Amino acid sequence: MPRYFIEVSYNGARYSGLQVQRNARTIQSALEEALEVCFRKEFSLTGASRTDAGVHALQNYFHFDCDEELMPEANDGRNNAGNRPKQLYSLNSLLPWDIVVRNIIKVKNDAHSRFDATSREYQYRIYQSKDPFLRDRAFFYPYRIDVNQLKEAAAIILNANDFTSFSKRNTQVNNFTCSLKQSEWACSNELLVYNVKGNRFLRGMVRGLVGTMLRVGSGKISVSKFKEIIESKDCGNADFSVPPQGLFLISVNYTFI
Repeated sequence: MPRYFIEVSYNGARYSGLQVQRNARTIQSALEEALEVCFRKEFSLTGASRTDAGVHALQNYFHFDCDEELMPEANDGRNNAGNRPKQLYSLNSLLPWDIVVRNIIKVKNDAHSRFDATSREYQYRIYQSKDPFLRDRAFFYPYRIDVNQLKEAAAIILNANDFTSFSKRNTQVNNFTCSLKQSEWACSNELLVYNVKGNRFLRGMVRGLVGTMLRVGSGKISVSKFKEIIESKDCGNADFSVPPQGLFLISVNYTFI
């Protein structure tokens, strides 16, 4: 049966996360409902990277199987803005304002949106001067931050591979090993932004890293103490308190897309 990847962007503020949940509005449930109306059949989506309630995504993927050819107007699955397939336009007209389908791409029948991803990239955004236009898209932190200390802590993360300390409890994974390719803080348009890229991420991991690094940057703990927290493999030592609206899934990458 033909398999398709669906590329989406969303503002997660109104949703209880990515994955379908009973009695809760999620990104997946909204997409499945729109697909069913558009194509008049049931769809079961599998997500590439889960996001928690309130977390946003500039790019995420799902995959699904369909027994008919979709997007017949598309040439290669990647159309420029002036030549979007009619089906894509219809699908987006059915979705709420805070979810958009960027693309539907036919892939090989055994392609998997989660397991075939080679890397994922996240950003966490912080602003320090009051701004009503950033309230739902960044974390307001109006306190002193030593950016050099933040950068030093972020560099240490690149030397780690066991992130048990930054995984929330009751996480159903076989191991806590992650390989990170990027971990750095930067200033961009009055925002303080943490960029992190890796092969996989654990539940709550990015927010745990950011919250604990902010303790370093605010002088509550030292860089050496931060390193001890990593090595402790105890999530009780990390700080997961930063809010979800500052977190963005930036991209999910594959060799075939």
